[in-house]
Amino acid sequence: MTEAEQEEKLIIVDDLSKFTHDPTSFAYYNFPWNEPETELSEVSGLRDWQEKFFNSLGDHLQDPSLRHEPFLYAVASGHGIGKSAAIGMLINWGLSTCEDCKIVLTSNTENQLRTKTMPEIGKWFRLGLNSDWFKVTATSIFATDKLHEKTWRADAVPWSRNNTEAFAGLHNKKKRIILIFDEASAIDDKVWEVAEGALTDAETEIIWVAFGNPTRNTGRFRECFRKFKHRWANQQVDSRDVNGTNKIQIQKWVDDHGVDSDFVKVRVRGIFPSQSFKQFISTEDVDNAWHRELTEKQYDFAPKILTLDPAWSGDDELVFSLRQGNKFEILHTEAFNDNDMQVASYLAELEDKHQADGVMIDAGYGTGIFSAGKNMNRKWTLVWFGSKSSDQGCINKRAEMWTKAKNWLKEGGSIPHDPILQQELIGPEKVPRGDGKTQIESKIAMKARGLPSPNRADSLILSFAYPVSKKETQKEEIVTYNHSHSESWLG
Repeated sequence: MTEAEQEEKLIIVDDLSKFTHDPTSFAYYNFPWNEPETELSEVSGLRDWQEKFFNSLGDHLQDPSLRHEPFLYAVASGHGIGKSAAIGMLINWGLSTCEDCKIVLTSNTENQLRTKTMPEIGKWFRLGLNSDWFKVTATSIFATDKLHEKTWRADAVPWSRNNTEAFAGLHNKKKRIILIFDEASAIDDKVWEVAEGALTDAETEIIWVAFGNPTRNTGRFRECFRKFKHRWANQQVDSRDVNGTNKIQIQKWVDDHGVDSDFVKVRVRGIFPSQSFKQFISTEDVDNAWHRELTEKQYDFAPKILTLDPAWSGDDELVFSLRQGNKFEILHTEAFNDNDMQVASYLAELEDKHQADGVMIDAGYGTGIFSAGKNMNRKWTLVWFGSKSSDQGCINKRAEMWTKAKNWLKEGGSIPHDPILQQELIGPEKVPRGDGKTQIESKIAMKARGLPSPNRADSLILSFAYPVSKKETQKEEIVTYNHSHSESWLG
């Protein structure tokens, strides 16, 4: 290396050190914008949304009172906005301006990281003035200095709900940590929880960013823009407003699907859909049902259907509910109880109180309750969720009932202001099938995704199991059970 080359490198080192808390200036200094015969020969600089993101990060770090508080930033966007480029520049800045900076990047699969994300990131290291500082491989970027290659690095790690060690070990006290979630909508809530718990080092620059198309209307990425928006700075980026996107193709999507369609919301406008691509019941329909007020005349002509969804295990609920026409209410919930006689007695009590025209019990864990009711001369109905559907378009009775409940919500159903019920109704996803029949994911699959058993939602869908007629007269004497020797459930 000549003396001039060495002097030039020292100037670069000195200059880049000035951008420790200024990623925007770093990006403009370190990359060959508008320079002929480079990959940026026709690019004048950062896109507006990228500059807004980097400026927000810089403002946070330049404020001594905020510098060691976690910086949380989420970007929901349409296609082609330059997300991977922003990630590449962010990683280059992070490593270049902080010795022994530690970075973890995660996405859905190792193949995606190797073949798509990392090659784009590698481009921004190749373009940088300091391209010789770091070595880029298919899954990592690390300092060429042998003394720091283990401690000064970025690693691309596919996430796994069953293996969260890469996120639990994010500690780098008094230095810098950057955690990047790519395709963030698909990342399991468990990974978010583990990562959040790990980012606790004091006197440390902690940067957590999440990028992705807003494909799901549930989950932690969605909540960055809703429940946790007071914690997460965020942007929703419309592809139509970004330089360099394929405007002709985008307009075709808008023309074909409509500007307010979920497809265009997700793929173009960067807006979360009314209904996630796999989500069976839309959030919009549930929200509408939640806020729908009914007069008694709008439902009192319909039969009263009492339902019971027994608890599967100790962490599930046992739920008693009542639906009359378009009105649904939860009468009582109870923790797991395997005393079938006690449960049956209370169900009989509710049947008499509300003069129910029909009673539906989930057969999964309700056969003992049904038998106890039979001994009380109760004419209840067991519902087997896996039994054959009367609707040829549904794979089983469970899919049939969920489909009827979905239509009921859309067509005028009213549900109580119950956040648990709301989340349970929008939780289940469709299972793709070659024959086109409707299939709803199992409770086991839901629990594998970190969702609880939808007991309250199931107590609603049970009311759609079989037709029930309103009793014109009480032809049979109502048997009221004497509870004087048992403890009342209502306390």
